[in-house]
Amino acid sequence: MALSRLQQLRETDNGDYWPGFVDALATLLLVIVFLLAVFVTGQYALSTALTGRDEQLADLNARLSQLANELNMAEAENAELTLRVSTLTAENESLSEQLEATTARITALGDQLDEAEELSDEAQLTIAMLSEQMEILRMELARLNAALEASEAREAELETQVINLGSRLNAALASEVARLSQYRSEFFGRLVEILGNRSGVRVVGDRFVFETDVLFDSASAELSPEGQEGLRPIAAAIIQLTREIPDDIEWVIRVDGHTDVRPLGPTAQFSSNWELSTARSLSVINWLVGEGVPANRLMAAGLGEHYPIAQGRTEADHARNRRIELKLEAR
Repeated sequence: MALSRLQQLRETDNGDYWPGFVDALATLLLVIVFLLAVFVTGQYALSTALTGRDEQLADLNARLSQLANELNMAEAENAELTLRVSTLTAENESLSEQLEATTARITALGDQLDEAEELSDEAQLTIAMLSEQMEILRMELARLNAALEASEAREAELETQVINLGSRLNAALASEVARLSQYRSEFFGRLVEILGNRSGVRVVGDRFVFETDVLFDSASAELSPEGQEGLRPIAAAIIQLTREIPDDIEWVIRVDGHTDVRPLGPTAQFSSNWELSTARSLSVINWLVGEGVPANRLMAAGLGEHYPIAQGRTEADHARNRRIELKLEAR
């Protein structure tokens, strides 16, 4: 139509061109609009088709994922079944070995049973011998029990005797102590009469105490002449006591040496108060032995500064603590 319209325009040499041109443009516009409509319709159809295919593709992917999961589960179950089959196979082999061992043991027991039946007479004889030996052992055990009971009774009797002997010994010791106490009282009474109220000598309990300043020079263990004269009546009293106390009473005169707490000087003869107190005790004992006192009736002890009788720190307290003690006691 448009072409025919253009041909009419060409054939018209002197006519008005504008209306024909407008008609041509309108026709062309309609054609373009039609083509656009066709294009849009095709695009819509194509888009709809593609959307449906995407949904189908997504559905296929989901199914593939599910199938993969099911495949993995199937493979895990297959591996577990394979392991169980291996375990059962091993257990089956072990049971087969046990069955073979049991069969062999049954066979051996059968053989032993046959041998036992053959040896039943010998076994009965052995059992009889064992029974006889057990009876002998029972009799021996009964005899040992009787001996044990007798031994326990003897032990109880001996224990009673020991207790009685202990009581008798304690009584005898108490008697000896009492006898010795009597002589001790007489001895100390005699010494009190002999020494009187001499300075530096005193009685403390059951001991005669001589201050060493009366017997020794300072830091010395050699008896002074005055000390020897002071001890001479003591030696005579001990010798007389030796004659009076019966020989069955064991006794000694213990001679204890004591010092004060002050340490000795660097130029002193002795390095410690222990040595000084011991040396003084030995000096007294050696002098008494020289005067005729039996050595077996004397005992020496050095006690240093560790047993003071005066707790102060005055010169008078120190003088009291520097001492020689004589004590009559049981040995």
